[in-house]
This record gives sequence, C-alpha cells and structure tokens, in this order.
Amino acid sequence: MRIEYVREVPVLSAMLRFLVRTAATAVGLWVATALPGINVTATGWSKALTLFGVAIIFGVVNAVLKPIIKVLGCLFYLVTLWLIALVVNALLFLLVGWLAGQLGLPFEVSGFWNAFWGTIIVSVVSWAITVILPDERR
Repeated sequence: MRIEYVREVPVLSAMLRFLVRTAATAVGLWVATALPGINVTATGWSKALTLFGVAIIFGVVNAVLKPIIKVLGCLFYLVTLWLIALVVNALLFLLVGWLAGQLGLPFEVSGFWNAFWGTIIVSVVSWAITVILPDERR
C-alpha cells in the first residue's frame, strides 16, 4: 500500500493566514467596542460582518499607510523612542473609523483617546489570538 502526501497549496495557506489574521483583528475590534466611544450600531450577523469589513479596512490602512509614515517620520520615531507610534496608531484608527463610515459600515470612533485605547486593545487581542493559534511558518 502506497501513501501519497498531499502538498500544501501556498495560495490556500496564504488565504487561510489572511482569514485568521482578519478574524483576530475583528475580535479585537469587537472587544474594543466595550469602550464608550467605539460603536457598531449593527446587531447579530450584520455586526459580525461589519467588524470583519472594518478589520479588512484596518489591515489595508496599516499595510499601505503605516510603512510610509514610518519612513517619513523616522526621526520622530527615534527621538520619541517609538512612543509616537501610539499616536500614529490612534490616528490611523480614527481614519479607519472615518473610512468605514464613508463605505456605509455602521462603525464609529469618536475622539482621539477612544482611538488611542481602542488601538491598544485591538493590538493586544489580535496578538494574543495569533500567539494561541499555531502558524506552521514559525
């Protein structure tokens, strides 16, 4: 009897990693809605889909704008010992809330400090979930 092993398809593996990371971000966003200034007005499955959509926007904004900001603001990052990163993340979170509103998603972030604490919550929850879930690349 001959057993053949099925090779892992790289595209499916990458898609699965993307879905897991996006779901982790969506869970982080859901936890962040406990703050008074971060709201999702949808309910049920609509709320889950809204959070998943906002997580995709969050990922795109972080993938596109964050590296540009780091390069342009390299000196500020060095001078402030990377504390400016917290401010940048909060401003990007506010941008995600605005973009979600422009796209018709019922997600709202009101105020800098809500965005500041919200981004910390999303980061910690997303990190914890990705640590718990195994990644064969590590």
